[in-house]
Amino acid sequence: MSYDELRESLRSVSFTNATPFSEDGDRVLTERLAENVRALYDEGARAFIPCGNTGEYYSLSQSERKAVVRTTTEALPADASVVGGAGGSTKNALDLLEAYESAGADAVMIMYPRHTYVHEEGLIDYYRTLADATDMGVVIYKRGPLLSETVIDELSRIENVVAVKYAVNDVKQFSRLVETVSGDVEWLNGVAERYALSYAIEGADGFTTGIGNFIPRPVLALDDALTAGDWGRAREIRDALRPLEDVREEADGGGPAFGAAKNVPVVKHGLDYQGLYGGPVRAPLVELSAADRDRVERLVESLDDVAALTEPTA
Repeated sequence: MSYDELRESLRSVSFTNATPFSEDGDRVLTERLAENVRALYDEGARAFIPCGNTGEYYSLSQSERKAVVRTTTEALPADASVVGGAGGSTKNALDLLEAYESAGADAVMIMYPRHTYVHEEGLIDYYRTLADATDMGVVIYKRGPLLSETVIDELSRIENVVAVKYAVNDVKQFSRLVETVSGDVEWLNGVAERYALSYAIEGADGFTTGIGNFIPRPVLALDDALTAGDWGRAREIRDALRPLEDVREEADGGGPAFGAAKNVPVVKHGLDYQGLYGGPVRAPLVELSAADRDRVERLVESLDDVAALTEPTA
């Protein structure tokens, strides 16, 4: 897939795929993963992000990450784009890049840096090293302050850096970056459906979804409305999806530091409830309570009341 084709595929909704584990949590069930992504493709999904945070990247071994991305690429037709998550030390990231490229992935999303001591110049060198090592497209993943405007601007001018996934709940800063960053990149709203309307108005070319794993039709309909500039319809769909997103954001087991602890288990239970396979989460995540599982099921069922909103526009 050319960079232009990859950019085009990202100007839509990208599905951040959950990783299905065996019931004891010990193994990745690659056959179940293949079934899940093919089911999404059949519903109309075309952009996939395995090994992201929804895919429990930090709970996977190197070999499991490679298997997840290879399984995803092999399960999908050629017109689907696959963006595999990679990060950590330079050596580990380079190892993953080589494996992903060999597996046929179209791009790599460099996970947000996790390091106690960071320097802007060091970050720029890190990303440049990774971008220079591959012919795949590169997506920069911003989840906090370490990726400053200076860093993003510098990286945006690299030829194969095709997009920035902006996953910070700060639309003011996002709007500024869209205006000031000098390179030609696609801007992805990484805070999902609740703010898809706001970020689209401020210049987001696409957005990423977690709940789309188990309710792809309304999520694709939201993207359809945003693309058409049908803000009223987009707002109605967004409002219908908001309660599920609110559950995912809830804290669990502590104060603010534990916010969004239900994020991944909501997605996995939603998959199970819809007849696909979500399976268990791995530590340090925990399963939903029985009450939360019931809430998720009721919210999924309530979407039947807004089914008319999910029909494509003429």
